[in-house]
Amino acid sequence: MPAPRLGSLRRPSVAVNAALVLVLVAGAFWGYEIVSGADTGTAAAASVRSVPVQQGTVTASVTADGSLESAASASASFTTGGTVTSISVRVGDKVRKGQVLAEVDPAPARRTLAAAEADLDAARDAVDRAEDAGSDTSAAQNEVTQAQLAVDEAEAAVTGTTLKAPMAGTVVAVNGTLGSSSSGSSSSSSSSSSAGGAPTGSGASTSSSSSSSTGFVDLADLTKLQVTAAFAEADATRLKEKQAATVTWNALSGTEQSAKVVAVDPQATTADNVVTYGVTLSLDKVPTGAKPGQTVSVSVVTGEVTDAVYVNAAALTTVGTRHTVTVLAGGVQEVRAVEVGLEGDQATQITSGLTPGEQVVIVATGTTTGTTGGFPGGGLPGGLTGGGGAPPGGGFTGGGGTGRGTR
Repeated sequence: MPAPRLGSLRRPSVAVNAALVLVLVAGAFWGYEIVSGADTGTAAAASVRSVPVQQGTVTASVTADGSLESAASASASFTTGGTVTSISVRVGDKVRKGQVLAEVDPAPARRTLAAAEADLDAARDAVDRAEDAGSDTSAAQNEVTQAQLAVDEAEAAVTGTTLKAPMAGTVVAVNGTLGSSSSGSSSSSSSSSSAGGAPTGSGASTSSSSSSSTGFVDLADLTKLQVTAAFAEADATRLKEKQAATVTWNALSGTEQSAKVVAVDPQATTADNVVTYGVTLSLDKVPTGAKPGQTVSVSVVTGEVTDAVYVNAAALTTVGTRHTVTVLAGGVQEVRAVEVGLEGDQATQITSGLTPGEQVVIVATGTTTGTTGGFPGGGLPGGLTGGGGAPPGGGFTGGGGTGRGTR
């Protein structure tokens, strides 16, 4: 029997391999159509809608967190040290300017005054004797001058044993007790006020700086509250005095109050590599329940245009300094160049190129989900590698199959 030829043995194998390839290609095409269908459905999540060009007020604002504090406060301390013998006020008491707050034992200061007065009398007697003797009185006169200065200082020390209120207000802290020792201070009060005036008190020196230190008794005017807030450096460049603002209380649900910017700090504050500028705002009215130390949210209007033509910011396409919108008219879309004005919080002013009532196109793209890249992972059976396909999805991903080759 004649031996079969080698070619006749290989023909069935070639036919089988060809059939397998056709099946794989058909399967790949079927899978691609399924994936493409999924992609088409996902792309449908992107919707095109039109909105009308409107006319009205465009507003721009900046926001920051802040806190409520007294617009005028003072820290009163004794100018003469001694043992505290009397405290006449408690936290929460309302006091008038000049009212006695506390006292220290005046006996030591009075003894010093008596001695100074005796020295002054002696110096004056020395002048009289020099004059009667016809001698030079310049040295004696100098002694009188020095003795008078000592008397003045001793009298001030006696006055300093009584602590008086440097301003009218409410006692917010008493930082001493009866029988304790109070040291004298050359600067017994400090105050801050949006009106620019610093209250003064009897026997107490004052400072116009903000009251951050504590004295024996701390006072605050709770009828004049203000807001301080820290704005980001980029926002602070848009702030200036007399700008309108809205203050919202975190602790007082639904409470808002109009305010105005009264001062912007000329120097920045840096904390944790964040640069901010302090801003002070005056309230048009103090809401019921507002107290110093409460946290608030501040929104300052930095720009406002009334009777402006405007569109939703999403309708604008900006490339460099060129702005365009897509206008929809009679079912036809037209790309049109426009000029913009104030870029507000919710809308952008259009200064030329559009009229109220025209329809502009906004493309809203939904969130894409599912498979968008063909066949993921390690390729197809039989050694067909992925990659490089036509969009959508970038063709068949992966590659490097492990199918067996034919012999």
